[in-house]
Amino acid sequence: MNKVRTIFANMSWLMISQIITSVCAFVWTILTARYLGVSDYGILGTATSFSVIVIVVADLGVTTYITRSISVDYNVEAEYLGNALSLKLILSVLYLAVVIFISYLLGWDNFTILITFLFAIESLIKSFYNLLFASFQAHEQMKYQAITNTLLNVLTLVFIVMICFTDFGLLGITFAYIAANLIGLIYCIAALTKHIIVPKLLFDLKFFKKLIIAGIPFALTTLFYTLYYSIDMVMITQFSTTYATGLYNSTYKLINVLTLFYTIYSAVIFPVMSKLFKQGKDMLRLSFVKSIKYLSMITIPIAVATFFYAGDVIYLCYGNQYADADSVLKILVWTVCFLFVNGACSMILNASHKETSVTKIYSLAAVFNAGLNLCLIPYFSAHGAAFATVMTDVLILILEMYMISKINQLPDRHLIFDLIKIIIASAVMGGVFYLVNMSLWLAIPVGVIVYLIVITLIKFFDNEDKLIIKQILGKA
Repeated sequence: MNKVRTIFANMSWLMISQIITSVCAFVWTILTARYLGVSDYGILGTATSFSVIVIVVADLGVTTYITRSISVDYNVEAEYLGNALSLKLILSVLYLAVVIFISYLLGWDNFTILITFLFAIESLIKSFYNLLFASFQAHEQMKYQAITNTLLNVLTLVFIVMICFTDFGLLGITFAYIAANLIGLIYCIAALTKHIIVPKLLFDLKFFKKLIIAGIPFALTTLFYTLYYSIDMVMITQFSTTYATGLYNSTYKLINVLTLFYTIYSAVIFPVMSKLFKQGKDMLRLSFVKSIKYLSMITIPIAVATFFYAGDVIYLCYGNQYADADSVLKILVWTVCFLFVNGACSMILNASHKETSVTKIYSLAAVFNAGLNLCLIPYFSAHGAAFATVMTDVLILILEMYMISKINQLPDRHLIFDLIKIIIASAVMGGVFYLVNMSLWLAIPVGVIVYLIVITLIKFFDNEDKLIIKQILGKA
C-alpha cells in the first residue's frame, strides 16, 4: 500500500509539473512556428533533431545505468554520481566537436551550422540535469525534478514571448532555450545539494571504464531510439526542403505534447520496476500489464480524435501557412499509441537486466527506419517520413513482445481483452465524429462523454483496478 501511495505521490508532482510544462510547450510551439515561418521552423527542427541524435556521445548510457544502480543501493550514489559528472564533462568537448564536424560534412550552410551548434549546447545542458535527475528518481523524490521542469519550461515560454516582440529571429529563439535550461540546471544542482546529496567531481579512470562499459548497451539503445524518432527531420532536409521539414516538425511538436505523459510515467515506474524485479517477478508483471492498460486507455482515443480533426488542430495551432501539415498529422498521430506500449515493453526488459535485447531491437528499428526514409522521403517527402515512423513502431512492438515472451513476462489474454475494449470504445467515439458534423470544441466534450459511457458499459475496470484505485486513495 505504501508503495502505491509513493508512486501516486510522485505521479502527482510530475503530473502537475507536466500539465504546466505541456501548456507552456504548446504555447511556445505555436508562437515559435508562427513567428519563424515554415522554412526557419524547419531549420529549428533539423538542428534540435540532429543535436539530440549526437548527444549520446556526451552520455554513453551512463544516466540510465546510474538510475538503476542507485535505485537498488543508495550507498553507491556518491561514487557513481561524482564520476559520472566528471566523465560527462570530458565527453562534452568530444560531443561539440562531433556536432561541428558532421554538420560541415553534410554540407549545411553556415547559419544552419551555427543554430545546430547552439542547440547542441542546449542539449548538453539538458544532459547534465537529466543525470542529476537519476538521484531524484532513485530516491523517488520526483518533487524536485518536477519543480526543475516547471521552472525551465515557464522560463522558456517567457523568453520566447519576449523574443517574438523583437527581430532576433531564429537566433534569438535559440538563445531563449539555452538561457532557460541553464537556469533550470542551476536550480537542479541546488535542490540536489540541499535535499539528497552534494555532487562532487571524482576522477577515477578505472571507474570511468566501468561506467562506459556498463552504459554502452543503454547508449546504443538511446542512439537507435533517437535515430528512428529524429533522423527523419535531418533526412527530409537533406532529400527534400526546409519547408517540408517545417511541416513535419509542426506535426511532430504536437505529437511531443501528447507523449509528455509517458516521460512522467517512465520516470516514476522505471526505478520501481528495477526494485520489483529484485523483489518478485509477479509484481513486475503486474506493473507492466497495468502500464500498458492505463496508457492505452488514454492514447488510443486521443489518436482517433486527432485523426478526425487533424485539419482543425493544425489550423487552430499554426494558421493557414501550415495547412499542408494536416495529412501528415493523420499518419504521425498513431505513433503515440505505439510509443507508450513500446516504452512499457522497453522498461520491463531494462528492469529485467535485458538491456542488450532492447539495444538489438532498436538497432534493427533504426536501420529499418532509415531504409524506409531513404526510399520514401525523396518521393513522398514528410508523408513518407511519417509512414516510416509508424511502421517502425509496429516492428519494435513485435520484436519486444517476442523478447518479453522469452523471459516469461508476456501478458495473458486479459490484457488483450482490455485493449479490445479500448479499441471498441474509441471506435464508437470515432463513429460519432464521422456521422455527426461537429466543431472541434463541441467534439471534445462529446467525445469524452461517449468514450467514458462505453468504457463503463463494457466493464473496463476489473476488481484489481478498483483495488489499486482504493490504495491510491488510502481506502485499502
